[in-house]
Amino acid sequence: MSNYGKNGDPNLIVRYTANERTNHWITAITFVLLALSGLSMFHPAMFWLSALFGGGQWTRILHPFVGLVMFVSFLILAMRFWHHNYLDRNDWQWMRQMNDVLANREEKLPEVGRYNAGQKLLFFVMVVCLVLLLVSGIVIWRTYFSFYFPIGIVRAAALMHAVAAFVLIVGIVVHIYAALWVKGSVSAMVRGTVTLGWARKHHPRWFRESIK
Repeated sequence: MSNYGKNGDPNLIVRYTANERTNHWITAITFVLLALSGLSMFHPAMFWLSALFGGGQWTRILHPFVGLVMFVSFLILAMRFWHHNYLDRNDWQWMRQMNDVLANREEKLPEVGRYNAGQKLLFFVMVVCLVLLLVSGIVIWRTYFSFYFPIGIVRAAALMHAVAAFVLIVGIVVHIYAALWVKGSVSAMVRGTVTLGWARKHHPRWFRESIK
């Protein structure tokens, strides 16, 4: 079904539905809550962040439950967009032309579908990190699970949790920067639509598929 001309404006294309946008923002908000609460427990110098959650004890209680909400939300998001993130021949060529990507010479790049290669790679980094965070988080969840595991496993899981969280935070920072760099990306996730010109310039293959 074509996304062209929806919302009563023939100059707009629907990029994200209301359900997709809600799913994305739930994931984004829970990520911020997890990053702040996780950092407050990571080092004493950042413990002051726990005040945002009612103190250290509440931070420790809430962090894993918010983590479960984020994982479920991201799982739904991943299932929605999985088929859009397969790497193809054009994506490998896109990565080989990184100089053109950084110089914003999009006319020299292979035609991009709904997502470019950078977005696809970030998607899979997030998938791996979220799985590692879930598994390691369960192992170190003291109230319910950690006493089932040897102390060595708990320590290894804590290290894995910290590394996966660091990689995920860096990935999200890159994601935010890229969204701000390509003007119109943020508004697409807020309003759900993009202009024909934006779609034609940044995602020409997806543009053609959308107006059929």
